[in-house]
Amino acid sequence: MKVAIDIRRVHDFGAGTYTRNLVSTLAALDPVNAYSLVGTSSDFAELGALSQNFSLLEFDPSPDGLRHDARLALCLRRAHVQLLHTPYLAAPWILPCRHIVTVHDAVDFLDLAGEEHTLAGSLQFQRTRLRLHRAYRILTVSQATRRDLQRLFGLPSAKIEVVYNALDARLMQPATAEEAERTLSRYSVQSPYLLYAGNVKPHKNLPRLIEAFALVKDELRNHPRYSGLCLILIGDELSKHPQLRRAVIQSRTQHDVRFLGFVPPQVLSVFYTRAAAFVFPSLYEGFGLPPLEAMALGTPVVTSNVSALPEVLGDAAQFVNPENVFDISRGIRQVLLDDALRARLVERGHQQVRRFSWEDSVRRVLQIYQEAAA
Repeated sequence: MKVAIDIRRVHDFGAGTYTRNLVSTLAALDPVNAYSLVGTSSDFAELGALSQNFSLLEFDPSPDGLRHDARLALCLRRAHVQLLHTPYLAAPWILPCRHIVTVHDAVDFLDLAGEEHTLAGSLQFQRTRLRLHRAYRILTVSQATRRDLQRLFGLPSAKIEVVYNALDARLMQPATAEEAERTLSRYSVQSPYLLYAGNVKPHKNLPRLIEAFALVKDELRNHPRYSGLCLILIGDELSKHPQLRRAVIQSRTQHDVRFLGFVPPQVLSVFYTRAAAFVFPSLYEGFGLPPLEAMALGTPVVTSNVSALPEVLGDAAQFVNPENVFDISRGIRQVLLDDALRARLVERGHQQVRRFSWEDSVRRVLQIYQEAAA
């Protein structure tokens, strides 16, 4: 069997984490089948050392469209590929082989299901619907996302397979106490702090998080442990979202909210471990990997009671209404001040993360490859 995997988004946050762990786990589990990784030499290098049955199928970036699809189809045909797996929502129109696509969420299309949307958005929605119907199989990362795909795109249930995400091994290597102190000192961060990590798209609900933090900060200003509480926001491209800085100014927390942008996995692991709580009030998640990562590193989690988050996090998080600033602040206060609750959440968090394994998930992906290539 010869399988091609598109690795051109391996540097990204969510899809990149998925692609890295998919490929590295396949390399550990399958020494027999041949894998052609579609991308550039930079993309291939990001994956580190792989076994000999993995090779680069060089395909330089170009704009999407029929010309791109025709070039990709020719590239795959010349390499005698039997199956293409795209680990993110993209489905070429022209392919010489069967196609499997992983859909991590449907957030870009939730607003398009109603009556009010732009012509460009409607066309994109219809193109995506047709491409998903043409795919041999669709992998998704939660039952919640599966239901969204069925409802939005009218996809048959048998076409969609739920294969859960798992933790990124790069984050599960805790630093020593001395290394952790050096890391926090380098970023001029002191405990106690609340932490958010992830991208900064509008559905992540960060303006409400900043407002809720301002309420908590005001209520705990004289608290012996939390009077110096601050909020650390780790995410990509913060400079493109001026509404977050406006939210900080309006809530008068300029000296207590820090935007750190992107940090390496080893640094992120330290921030997770030392946080008083991890707060993730997202309005929509296809899976919700950051709160699961925080749980694995022993940090209590406050998160939303919507979409896939209750499915993924079980009873191991403090759930809040993400549209209610006062409910978010209530959840934060409870986790900070109730030591018995904190201990329960930490213990349940360690139990919850054991439900998810890249080895189990990729074994199922490999079975689907074999079914598709047969």
